[in-house]
Amino acid sequence: MSDGAKPVRSMISLDKDSLVEHHSGTYRIVQTLNFNDVVGVHIETGISSVLGVQDLRPAPQDTKGLFVSHDLEDIGDENWKLAEHRYSVIEPLLSGNHVVKGAVAARAKEAGVDAATVYRWLGRYQNYGNISALVPMRRGWAKGRSRISTQVEKLIDDILGGPYSENRGITIKDAHESVKEACKALGIPAPNITTVRSRIKKLPLRKLYLSRGQVDKARAHEARSGGLEANYPLQIVQIDHTPLDVFLVDDIHRESIGRPWVTLAICVYTRMVVGYYFSLEAPSALSVAMCIVNTCLPKESLLARHGLHEEWPVWGKPSVIHSDNGSDFRTGSLIKSCAMHGIAREFRPLESPHWGGHIERLMGTLAIKSKKEKGATQSSPKDRKGYDAEKEAVYTFDDYETRLIRRILAYNNKYHEAIQMAPINKWRSAFFGDRKICDPLARIADPFIFQLDFLPSEMRTIQNKGVEWDAHYFCDAMRPWVGIVDEKTKKSKKFIVRRDPRDVRRIWFYEPNLKEYFEASIDGYIENRISVREYVAAKRQARRDGLENINTALLEQLAVEDRKQELEAAAKTKTARRNAQRVRNDNKSKKSAPVDSVPARQSATGQSSQKVSKLVPIDQVEDLGGVDFGL
Repeated sequence: MSDGAKPVRSMISLDKDSLVEHHSGTYRIVQTLNFNDVVGVHIETGISSVLGVQDLRPAPQDTKGLFVSHDLEDIGDENWKLAEHRYSVIEPLLSGNHVVKGAVAARAKEAGVDAATVYRWLGRYQNYGNISALVPMRRGWAKGRSRISTQVEKLIDDILGGPYSENRGITIKDAHESVKEACKALGIPAPNITTVRSRIKKLPLRKLYLSRGQVDKARAHEARSGGLEANYPLQIVQIDHTPLDVFLVDDIHRESIGRPWVTLAICVYTRMVVGYYFSLEAPSALSVAMCIVNTCLPKESLLARHGLHEEWPVWGKPSVIHSDNGSDFRTGSLIKSCAMHGIAREFRPLESPHWGGHIERLMGTLAIKSKKEKGATQSSPKDRKGYDAEKEAVYTFDDYETRLIRRILAYNNKYHEAIQMAPINKWRSAFFGDRKICDPLARIADPFIFQLDFLPSEMRTIQNKGVEWDAHYFCDAMRPWVGIVDEKTKKSKKFIVRRDPRDVRRIWFYEPNLKEYFEASIDGYIENRISVREYVAAKRQARRDGLENINTALLEQLAVEDRKQELEAAAKTKTARRNAQRVRNDNKSKKSAPVDSVPARQSATGQSSQKVSKLVPIDQVEDLGGVDFGL
């Protein structure tokens, strides 16, 4: 059996005192120098080194009994609802309110549970960073796993809610010393300074400044009616789509293929553009998912692919995604995928366009830029007279995506009147400036699994030929499950499978006992990478032609012939050229979309596994035009 890929959804924290893996050693972070480097102390040798952020991995931690490494669909509806209920209980406390004296006890009373239970839920959520940590554990906590007692939590609450909040001269170290002295007086173990620091980081700044008499600083953190206000980077991210007012040409004939679409994401606090998705397809739920993934993952590889050397130091999960009320933003599985990763979804109030002002202004700025390009459409009849935008078009899809990224980088580095500085300067100052408000955001440890969480999924039975999903797929991991009956329903048991719709040759099967993904190949050999859309079209054509023995080789031949015909027709019609260009976008070796390539996965021994194919970046997944793929 080929090696499987176990879902790991941990984050790589860059906070001081966080433990990380770097090559073969485990280090404790003692200082974050910038967005690219940290200083770490080897936990065995005590030698300090500068470590590249891109090379860090999460340090091993005991997750026995938790569902944090399970697939989203592997969590039953009842357990998922219970986890969501637990999250609803602790959500009001996550902003730092749990350190306000009596807040946890009051919330516990409202929810009808013990305060200790609420503290436990808070701890689990904060440790693992996603809602699956709140799913009921199958058994008790792993033996030897430490837990801060309710008594210690209360001491921390009392000190942070009293002396620390009231006296601006008290440092984190002073607060920790006070907690240690109180614990010593009661004869109980004291928490380390990391625990105290993490509680302080959650303090609501407005209340803290008011307690210290710093009214001017508190005013800066007040919510304002009539629009969105944020207090830190990625607290609120707005997403929306727009067609660009410029015609593109195909790679081969250099003839018009129409106007592209872009989905953009902007950080409300810093006004930084934090993510995008560029496509020839009209907006869909998948466009939103791709943009979210691009927002959360680092941009280093993306910039390198486009030959750009500027900085775009953005990564991490947004707290809230804010959007309009379009159906592409409201699909159930998209909302569930966001919830799994602790990303809340909020929608613009009806008939309140000013609530989307940040993203609207950004799109307006890019629209002005696009109107000055070769092949740009013209707004007024006077400007359009004697001007043929499609004949003036010169930029290919790749060309213009590179230009789009340059526009984004320019926007991030240009003075913004609303914040009185460039967005990138406000972004940097939030993490490293004199008025630092937070530590650099944690990086996603496993981009493969993160993207997989946002890809289409289905529940399918396993028969003699394996799984049927527009084609038949099989892998050795499926063998024990062939024909298995579900004891509860008395029907054939269904299993989770996921796929990248741009490549019909494989799907990923989730083995419920091992809790790992295994690549399942299509029945029959297909050399060329073809999309599900092309494959399904070829099947329909085969049925129309009355071919009795349909096989994958024939379907591949039909799809390739259809593609060849479309390329030949591309010189004659714009629609055919657009479809042909979309195919080339999918198959060219230079990735044209914004999500970083997925690195080779590591096996349990740390060796690179060649048996599990890397997941094609989600940004290259195409809209299948009516095919239901679960988003």
